[in-house]
Amino acid sequence: MAWAIVCRPFGTKPLDAASTSRVRCVLFVLLLLAGCSSSAPPQFRLNTEGRDPAKIARAQRETIVAALEKLFGTPDEPRIPEKTGLDLELLDTAAGPVGSDETRYWGLYRKHCVACHGISGDGAGPNAAMLNPYPRDFRNGTFKYTSTAGGAKPVRSDLERTIRRGVPGTAMPSFDRLSDEHLRALLEYVKYLSLRGETELYLLQQVIDQDEYPIDLKDVQADGVAPVVALWEKAREMVVEPPPRPPLDTSEQRTESLERGRALYLSVNAKCAQCHGPKGRGDGEQAAELFDDWNRPKKGVTAEQTADRARLFLLSIQRLRPRNFTEGVFRGGDRPIDVYWRVHVGIKGTPMPPAGPAPGSSGVLAPEQIWSVVEYVRSLGE
Repeated sequence: MAWAIVCRPFGTKPLDAASTSRVRCVLFVLLLLAGCSSSAPPQFRLNTEGRDPAKIARAQRETIVAALEKLFGTPDEPRIPEKTGLDLELLDTAAGPVGSDETRYWGLYRKHCVACHGISGDGAGPNAAMLNPYPRDFRNGTFKYTSTAGGAKPVRSDLERTIRRGVPGTAMPSFDRLSDEHLRALLEYVKYLSLRGETELYLLQQVIDQDEYPIDLKDVQADGVAPVVALWEKAREMVVEPPPRPPLDTSEQRTESLERGRALYLSVNAKCAQCHGPKGRGDGEQAAELFDDWNRPKKGVTAEQTADRARLFLLSIQRLRPRNFTEGVFRGGDRPIDVYWRVHVGIKGTPMPPAGPAPGSSGVLAPEQIWSVVEYVRSLGE
């Protein structure tokens, strides 16, 4: 930066070279702190995962971005489409830059979540590449730890449980010390990012894959937004209510339950040992080649194909590690009912399948049998 003159009070002696240099440094620092120019507000990043950005036409990109902004706004000023059930007041508390006044706080997502989950909720924040597992990408609407059967969305209590307790064994901490209002705001914003992300996937398919644009926002609302909202609303009907936990008051009852659970764990139908190993150490015969839904698309048939696909994704491929039960760490929660849900409904987005009954499926284990598996699995880490 060039300086033509350094001002001094009238009547004083000219500054020597050293003093002039010091003044220039001070002024330069002050300008940096004040900001020589205002920075542009953050924008949502277009979801190009698995696509070559160079093959997306400018008109296609602009069509998708404009539609999403009209429906969902920006990271600083969120909007909500009609009939989503989202609470705009809660979103305003979570969105935008971090700040507060005498009555409220805002910018909670940017304060607590963006470093890992990213401004777009894509799981590719500044810290993401260093973490294993990667932070959750909310945009495809899949959440791993739920109480809902089949492919159902989580209910609010599922999301709240994850935010409150964190995910043990990962970088996701507990936010239990947040106020109930702030926790609700973050929950609402996660749901907002997920709904926006699935709408974006719909637009990518329509505009890029089918080359249909310009588009009608009413059609996007009806065919892209509304079906996803319906799935969130239906989740309440899909919550699994376990039968009463069998009593384990005596050593005989406990021994019998553990023996029954071990036999079921090793059974051909349950197939638990294939991934988790015969002794629950996460070393089963299929453990070496497991990937979740966020990493499976990155894998090619050969190592060369996998390396070639790497340029199409924000984060490199990451293998999924089956849980080692002997460590006593359960990422979805270590309460008996938490482990029950993991066995009954599975872990969505991963190779961990549901073992319990679901609509259209009788399941490989009866609800009472699942309790025995739960007791056995939890005993491995004691």
